[in-house]
Amino acid sequence: MEALTEREREFMNYWEKNRKKEKKLFNQLLVGLPIGILFGAPVLINLFLGWYKRAGMVANTQLSPAVLLTAIALIIAFVAIFSRKHKWEMKEQHYKELKARSEAFRGQSGV
Repeated sequence: MEALTEREREFMNYWEKNRKKEKKLFNQLLVGLPIGILFGAPVLINLFLGWYKRAGMVANTQLSPAVLLTAIALIIAFVAIFSRKHKWEMKEQHYKELKARSEAFRGQSGV
């Protein structure tokens, strides 16, 4: 079993300090907002440019603009939060793997 590299130790230090902050829902929403907008903006652009005429007709007759905007806002929020939660989970898993490897190395070397 080998010791951690400098980059891995830096990641562990960073994650120990910032994991609670990055897990907060509001922080995840704010940081993930750009990716959420990347999913919601094409829907709005498509609707307003009239590329798909039938969708525009249905939106103008059966849905109020408030319902449509609410649905798009919910899509944006869901994608933003989901993407950041996924990223947090990946970092947490990496941290736990490094910590286990570090503890195994310490136990093996008697340090």
